[in-house]
Parts: sequence; structure tokens; C-alpha cells
Amino acid sequence: QVQLVESGGGLVQPGGSLRLSCVASGSIFSRYPVGWYRQAPGKQRELVAAMPNSSKTNYADSVKGRFTISRDNAKNTVYLQMNSLKPEDTAVYYCNAGIGTLVYFTWGQGTQVTVSS
Repeated sequence: QVQLVESGGGLVQPGGSLRLSCVASGSIFSRYPVGWYRQAPGKQRELVAAMPNSSKTNYADSVKGRFTISRDNAKNTVYLQMNSLKPEDTAVYYCNAGIGTLVYFTWGQGTQVTVSS
């Protein structure tokens, strides 16, 4: 069973940056589309960044131009570079393989990102 472990979250001031990492227990990221999702309190989980293949990326309008998804297949790791963070980016962030709301593996524990002054 594949396990996903997210890390890199924390408390950051508005305008700051964070880099999230997601390590998989198997070499899944080289075989499947991958994405970063987030869930804010009282809201549904949403897809914010996706990498359908090694040469294509898609972003939610709310993060476009500020977030960058990338992956290192050799390390079974997906990254999310988050710049110019805003309070509305506060959420628990998760990674998974899949397409849109269809994900292939059990969710990890996520990593909390809090943007506040």
C-alpha cells in the first residue's frame, strides 16, 4: 500500500514563501498524474496544482503565478513552491496521484500552512 507523507508547512507572514514536499513509499509519481490539494476549515478539499505529465502543469486561478509544482521521480517526491502567500492560502495541504477529484491512493496526514501576521 502506497503511503504519502507531506512536510514543509508552518506559520508564515503574508508575502512569505514555503516549499512543501511529498514523499511516496513507491515510485508512483513517475507513472501517474500528480497534484497538490488543500482543505481549509469548513471547506471542501480543492486541487490547487497539478502535473498531468512531466512537461505540463495546471494551477487553480487562486494560486496561478504564485505556486509552482515540480517532481523528482528519482526521489519519489513532489514539491510545491509557494510564494507571495496570502491569508486565504491557510489550509492543510495534501498531495496525491490522480486526475482532478479522482485520486488513486489513501490520503496522507497533510501539512498545515498558516499565513498570518
